Amino acid sequence: CIHHGTNRCYMTSQNHGFAVDTNTLPAEWEALFTNANDKTNEGIVHKTLPYFSVQFHPEHTAGPEDLECLFDVFLDAVKNSIKNKLICVKDKLTESLTYKSNDSRKIEIPKKVLIIGSGGLSIGQAGEFDYSGSQAIKALKEENIQTVLMNPNIATVQTSKGLADKVYFLPLVPEYVEQVIRSERPGGVLLTFGGQTALNCGVELEKAGVFAKYGCKILGTPIQSIIETEDRKMFADKINDIGEKVAPSAAVYSVQEALNAAEVIGYPVMARAAFSLGGLGSGFAHDAEQLTSLASQALAHSNQLIIDKSLKGWKEVEYEVVRDAFDNCITVCNMENVDPLGIHTGESIVVAPSQTLSNREYNILRTTAINVIRHFGVVGECNIQYALNPHSEEYYIIEVNARLSRSSALASKATGYPLAYVAAKLSLGASLLEIKNSVTGETTACFEPSLDYCVVKIPRWDLSKFTRVSSKIGSSMKSVGEVMAVGRKFEEA
Repeated sequence: CIHHGTNRCYMTSQNHGFAVDTNTLPAEWEALFTNANDKTNEGIVHKTLPYFSVQFHPEHTAGPEDLECLFDVFLDAVKNSIKNKLICVKDKLTESLTYKSNDSRKIEIPKKVLIIGSGGLSIGQAGEFDYSGSQAIKALKEENIQTVLMNPNIATVQTSKGLADKVYFLPLVPEYVEQVIRSERPGGVLLTFGGQTALNCGVELEKAGVFAKYGCKILGTPIQSIIETEDRKMFADKINDIGEKVAPSAAVYSVQEALNAAEVIGYPVMARAAFSLGGLGSGFAHDAEQLTSLASQALAHSNQLIIDKSLKGWKEVEYEVVRDAFDNCITVCNMENVDPLGIHTGESIVVAPSQTLSNREYNILRTTAINVIRHFGVVGECNIQYALNPHSEEYYIIEVNARLSRSSALASKATGYPLAYVAAKLSLGASLLEIKNSVTGETTACFEPSLDYCVVKIPRWDLSKFTRVSSKIGSSMKSVGEVMAVGRKFEEA
């Protein structure tokens, strides 16, 4: 529902058959909250006296905790009343719900935007980023923005005739991207629609000062947030800032450092390369000998290696979260991997919505996801992965992808919520309330889909083409595609 003083949108648990008719309110009362979709009243407030009422459950046990701060305002009003001090609750509510942005600059919508596409198909990334890029082009064209796409893969939908205004079939490496920027001079660039390859390329170009040199703005999530989510050391520090926990880990740059870190963390450990595609060069080590061979392989792919405490056997749960530049946040879909932690998401059977979480666990993880996306300042879509202890409510944040990922494509198809399309609109500075639901054309994009069906995704392997490849699934991705089915219940799907 929408708060009238700030025009911000919040998720609330509503369960009522009646609503106040605001036309019949006495002169000194006014609407406080209104349902964004059916426009019914969800709360009223007195203009001067400390009285207000809401028609939903702000307390956390009933669902989302987005408006728990209403209790703080209520308690303040009671305390002030005891001291015979009258406060205006209406102003107090507006003050506590106002978003104080660090960046007050208005987004200037560029006339031409460069989209770094999905790149060649390889194990670790495939058609899911083609889907994201195609949706982004569609969203930009609706805003009459000229689109320039860079993608060397001719066998994609996004490079088809009639989508992008101009397509460059060039490799996604910094030198070529710089050449395209030099000749096209786009006003903005989208990095989050081409998977890990596009992100790595964008980070390198930013560090080299290419975007600043040609006056090309990065749209959507700030580049600093992308670097903070990708660099494991910075990521752990940022997560600790808000009192959340990441699995104990260390970032190392040599085999010897890896062995020292494993001694501190304690075996078994998981080793993985930072900035890598599809969990390349990752695996579990139970002793120093296994770690030495793993570390030397992984350091061939990346200069930074992460040594994590092994949480093998814990549940792996993911949330897809969307945030706009005005700090409106929603969780679109949550998914659970049938396989426990230690198996790469691309190798796992994934089910949406999650089947084994209690209401309390679901909302604890949902609130954490929203706190994290706000802390990183993501604008657009973000994927957050958790490890949840099956025997307690203990959880760790495994990683945050500040981009559209494999799971985003699955979530879009599972819920019918066009994540990539919405993320592209948000990167241009739109609010979730302004974007219309593409199915109904009436309701806003600021809603959380509730599923009365079950969606299951199963990966597809093609190991017969590869000799000497182990058929065991693990932390490194081997699948070449996936298939999704919808059913009334898990068994049917």
